[in-house]
Amino acid sequence: MTITWTTARAAAVSASALLALCGQVLAQAGEAQPKVTDPHFKIAPGYLRQSDLPNSLVLLGPPPEKGTAALARDEEARRATLPLRDSARWKLAFTDADLAFRQAAENFSCAMGVRIGAEQTPRLYAMMQKMLSDFGLSTYGVKNRYNRVRPFVVHNEATCRADQEAILRSDGSYPSGHTAAGWGWALVFAQINPERSNELLKRGLEFGQSRVICNAHWQSDVDAGRIMGAATTARLMTDPVFLADLKAAKAEVEAAKAKRADPVPDCSAEAAALSEQ
Repeated sequence: MTITWTTARAAAVSASALLALCGQVLAQAGEAQPKVTDPHFKIAPGYLRQSDLPNSLVLLGPPPEKGTAALARDEEARRATLPLRDSARWKLAFTDADLAFRQAAENFSCAMGVRIGAEQTPRLYAMMQKMLSDFGLSTYGVKNRYNRVRPFVVHNEATCRADQEAILRSDGSYPSGHTAAGWGWALVFAQINPERSNELLKRGLEFGQSRVICNAHWQSDVDAGRIMGAATTARLMTDPVFLADLKAAKAEVEAAKAKRADPVPDCSAEAAALSEQ
């Protein structure tokens, strides 16, 4: 995969467009909303009302403080990723950082064994976008309260996504919204395609670890993001509209599996990247 200036510029423009959409949808929601500083989240109405989302202020404690063993663990986890910079795994973290569609769907297509897209699996594709809003918004109570500084800012370094750094500087690091989305998606996907549950859950875990590898999040941000992803998934499982979409998505995936269509052309490259430690 070649990362060009054109690609990075397009992503930056896309982020600006998403930010504009974000404001429109928040206004349409008609209820108090958290301050959302990452334009990837709330780009479409989610399944859940704000009052029905799990409360991160109840479920999570504060981020690690200076001089604690927890912060030392964060630093150790960060140092462990240094050899991966500019590797194939680093480049995969670059793609994982893109929550815009269709890329967000393609990030999980290899693990699903079916290409997730607007044409082949339209119901599942739309579900992903709606769930993204719920997963992302679930993190903002704690994000806004603590506004934790990200590791690339603390260490005056770069991330794997130079085009996103301006947004990340003003968006709290703890918990990781990307991780909440990735883990929540994986939990739902494992129900849709249980035969691929191990691959899907592994991909969900690695999706979160991409945030540490990218130097955009601390390990404790990722750990907390997984808690919020799981909590939001549990709440989604009580929503009748979501459950109807879940049933339809299962049928879509079964039909796609029966056609034996190839998911995406570079699954071997993804597998090789994920094998790097």
